[in-house]
Amino acid sequence: MTLHDIEFEAQLARRRLKGRIFEIVALLAITIALTALALLFWDVLRDGLGRLNWQFLTSYPSRRAARAGFLPAIVGSVYMVGLMVLFAFPIGVGAAVYLEEYAPKNWLTDLIQINIANLAGVPSIIYGLLGLEFFARVLGAWTGGRSLLTGALTMALLVMPIVIISAREAIRAVPNSVRLAAIGLGATRWQVVRDHVLPYAMPGILTGTILAISRAIGETAPLITIGALTYVAFLPDSLHSQFTVMPIQIFNWISRPQADFHANAAAGIIVLLTILLSMNALAVFLRYRFEQRLKG
Repeated sequence: MTLHDIEFEAQLARRRLKGRIFEIVALLAITIALTALALLFWDVLRDGLGRLNWQFLTSYPSRRAARAGFLPAIVGSVYMVGLMVLFAFPIGVGAAVYLEEYAPKNWLTDLIQINIANLAGVPSIIYGLLGLEFFARVLGAWTGGRSLLTGALTMALLVMPIVIISAREAIRAVPNSVRLAAIGLGATRWQVVRDHVLPYAMPGILTGTILAISRAIGETAPLITIGALTYVAFLPDSLHSQFTVMPIQIFNWISRPQADFHANAAAGIIVLLTILLSMNALAVFLRYRFEQRLKG
């Protein structure tokens, strides 16, 4: 064995040792994170499972903890998230398609892209202040002021940068050969986008969108800012109705001194986590279905 071979073997051994150390550190990090999450989840289950029943899910809030229910918060969250998707998804995906497929490569496009990336990191309370001033006050005659519609529009602004960025990444990942092949067969640019780019990118777009929605459903600060109520004994019946959502109801219960309300808050957290995990499972399922359809 030559001197060069000996040095090569020594360097290879050092690289393998560094790789092994990094693997152990990464495993330790994920173990700590999952352990902390499991302990928190166990604590919530221990406190809230005894309170979780059909009466809790179908009743209105009450000043008596044993009679308090979660129904207005569940319905308010479902309505708000549904409206938010109607506003954020088409606008966000449309913006991503324009920026990736149509926008010229110049300084203005770069400026827009930089600002979208920066908006994704803006604290959610800033969006709440924007929604309060613009949607609730300036456009109050149309939105009904501090209403369900104002809440949905505000949350749509919050998630839209995330939707745009995830959609752009999904569209960018489509092989350029797909576009060239379609153009070579005489397809127009819109036909290329509609029939080839979007179907290939849809799994990534849906995954990013639903994960953004999962974040929005747990947000509290923007909705408190625009005036979502903490005690609601009715269900919203129009876009201009006042409303509450699950995180605000949980915050209201946990801030009370009585231990029974804390059990209600734990039960509310279980419901919120169940909905979040269901949405993430839906994202995985949709991604799988689209991928299978493309392979077929």
